[in-house]
Amino acid sequence: MPTIFIEGRHPAEFILTEANGQRSRDNITIGASQTIVPGTVLGMVTADGSYLGFTTGAADGSQNAAAIAIYGVTTGAGETAKIAAITRDAEVNGNILTWPAGITALQKATAIAALAANGIIVR
Repeated sequence: MPTIFIEGRHPAEFILTEANGQRSRDNITIGASQTIVPGTVLGMVTADGSYLGFTTGAADGSQNAAAIAIYGVTTGAGETAKIAAITRDAEVNGNILTWPAGITALQKATAIAALAANGIIVR
């Protein structure tokens, strides 16, 4: 019987196209207590400029989709980490982005529009 492997998300697999010279990417800081996989939609915390997983009910800025994680990372309480993210001028495959559990179609459409305002087009 053949062995079946189930793989997680791979870094950057969601990227369809991006701008020349890595202009689409930035090194960003992921805030504390986060589990981020490649392709996670991120929101930027207004107070300190760090990024968290996009959260629809938040009031700290992370409720506004602003970027997409290229790499995964897990941070503990009080820990932060630096990763590369798509922050502008790219086309991405919407079928392999990671959204928060329970997101509604309207919330997702609003987040996709926010990404588009940054030049990140979800296909």
